[in-house]
Amino acid sequence: MQSPRERSAERPRAGWTVMGERGRASALDVCRVLAVFLSLFPCVSLQCKILKCNSEFWASTSNSGPEEEFCTALRSYNSCVQRTARTCRGDLAYHSAQHGIEDLMSQHNCSKEGPTSQPHARTPLPPPPPPLLPDSQERSDGPEVCHYERSLHRNTAPPNYTHCGFFGDPHLRTFGDDFQTCKVKGAWPLIHNKYLSVQVTNTPVVPGSLATATSKLTIIFKNFQECVDQKMYHAETDELPAAFADGSKNGGDRHGANTLRVVEKVPGQHVEIQAKYIGTTIVVRQVGRYLTFAVRMPEEVVNSVEEGDDQDLYLCLHGCPANQRIDFRSFKVRAAEAHSAAGRVRGGTAAHGFTYQSAKAKCKERLPVEDLYFQSCVFDLLSSGDINFTMAAYYAFEDVKMLHSNSKRYHIFEKDAFMSNAGPRGKSFLSLLFLNVLAVLLWVECCTVHL
Repeated sequence: MQSPRERSAERPRAGWTVMGERGRASALDVCRVLAVFLSLFPCVSLQCKILKCNSEFWASTSNSGPEEEFCTALRSYNSCVQRTARTCRGDLAYHSAQHGIEDLMSQHNCSKEGPTSQPHARTPLPPPPPPLLPDSQERSDGPEVCHYERSLHRNTAPPNYTHCGFFGDPHLRTFGDDFQTCKVKGAWPLIHNKYLSVQVTNTPVVPGSLATATSKLTIIFKNFQECVDQKMYHAETDELPAAFADGSKNGGDRHGANTLRVVEKVPGQHVEIQAKYIGTTIVVRQVGRYLTFAVRMPEEVVNSVEEGDDQDLYLCLHGCPANQRIDFRSFKVRAAEAHSAAGRVRGGTAAHGFTYQSAKAKCKERLPVEDLYFQSCVFDLLSSGDINFTMAAYYAFEDVKMLHSNSKRYHIFEKDAFMSNAGPRGKSFLSLLFLNVLAVLLWVECCTVHL
């Protein structure tokens, strides 16, 4: 049995797995996955042409044919993807395509050198047979390596579990318990490590407003040893599936497949994804028109980064970029002033149907403690008028209680938010400022004594 550190050292490939005589069927499954990407990333910058590369490859390999033609199409696809490197760097579809090409070339013994023209049209062959019972619940839970806690050595300290949540307009709670309110319009990565990637797409809640909310969510679980095949889960508004994108509900055909499962808690509203092989639980909800995300993950898995990967991009790890953050305290002050001004003019009318006081009263019904979940609820009601955001904040806090390992850290208050919004550089600056002030005071004191 391997220790978790030995497991971390074996970097699972992030591409698609193709095995044995079923290689061609698996390759076509890959093509179908690539086709799904066409609908997953509409907010990718117009300069990024990865979707065009994906669609061309899908069109040229939709039917089976000679191996040489498949390799030709694959080389064309690889050339197309390489041309997008500069404009698509950091995009989840681009990096998935890179890894997929590498795996397919290896499995089909394709050389990187050779013709790259698109293959000619070919006569379709009969479709491959369906996979054999990938969702069988009869299968055992698999080898010990596919159970994160069981695979730890007996003398090893219990794992430290961390939590990240993303909900509302949107509000982010990072793995380090920083709480931020962000703009982050469009597609943004939440998590990316050796085992999985998570990306959200956020759309404006109200035209002209800085506030956005999550309308799409994509999770890619990378293949891992004998435990699971690569799987993708995709949800969007009014479509919260109880299965992965390929229709399966577990990790595929490997011995430990049932250590990755999709469990539907409430149809169309609440899904839980259990990834026991990495000690991770993910909760996805639809509340009103928008999605919420919450995860419990061992610290070791959180920090299992790819070599050379720029982790500053991933929101759950380092928070939103400074230019994407919304100052919670300033907004609250402006809202209170607007409420006071409106009260002096015949009671006034409230933006989006809520005054500051009525928004507080509504949020108090579900969130009695005036922590940052309560404050985020008030923010969302004032910025959107959508009463469903009350429940989004409520469920986000319920997920904290279920997923966070430290009950003393369930609540985060406004005094904590100042430091989190300052970010690592802000904290360093404050520390430096404090030391400088202390040095000046000591110098003044010494001079006084000397005189």
